[in-house]
Amino acid sequence: MADIIRLTPVCAFADNYIWVLHDTTRAIAVDPGDAAPLLAFLDEHRLQLDAVWITHHHADHIGGLPALLARWPQLDIYGPAGVAHINQPVMAGSEVLAFGQPATVLAVPGHTANHLAFLWGKHLFCGDTLFGAGCGRIFDGTPAQLHQSLTQLAALPEDTLCYPAHEYTLSNLQFALAVEPHNPALQARWQQDQASRNAQRPTLPSSLALEKASNPFLRTNIKAVAEAANRQAGKDLADDEAIFATLREWKNHFRPA
Repeated sequence: MADIIRLTPVCAFADNYIWVLHDTTRAIAVDPGDAAPLLAFLDEHRLQLDAVWITHHHADHIGGLPALLARWPQLDIYGPAGVAHINQPVMAGSEVLAFGQPATVLAVPGHTANHLAFLWGKHLFCGDTLFGAGCGRIFDGTPAQLHQSLTQLAALPEDTLCYPAHEYTLSNLQFALAVEPHNPALQARWQQDQASRNAQRPTLPSSLALEKASNPFLRTNIKAVAEAANRQAGKDLADDEAIFATLREWKNHFRPA
């Protein structure tokens, strides 16, 4: 019988997660910004690192690659073309294998222009595109790109599990509650995720169904969200893309009360 595949978050820096897919002998790591905690986890569980998946080029996602390559010089590193240390460039529609099952690569630009996600079965490794109750800041992408990327992800099956690369959920929920304070799903999530963090448990993964019920960046078509964005903008916004751009800019400067 095949080993059960587990998905484990390895904590790095203050709030990064390096997601590790593993059985009892082999592992794949997603976005190892720091090699030290990943190597400690692999050594503790006696795991061989087979491959790495990279979503984008920021240092807190690729910073551990030199040390991993020093230990495993033939390590396959999949990610956007042109990113340092990637030796297996992939793009939208590419497939990579994980424990005999294909993962599909999705192009989800916006946070960066070259951002990718990896969809393995119902498990979505979305980097900094989609966060728990939020989305990434815009660096070298555009609001239109990020809105389209999130629309693409929102169309996946609702039982899809989302594995962002940061534990930002509570701060994102504070913003979401400012946007949509009377949303009961959002209020319940705030209580549940506060309890998880108080118990030093991750708030992630989250289901896509939960994100669609409580993440304002996936709810631009909801009247209460649109009205909050209109108030913030001081005018009636033309469409979902304009609502999204207003929400993203509002979040950039948001400070909880």
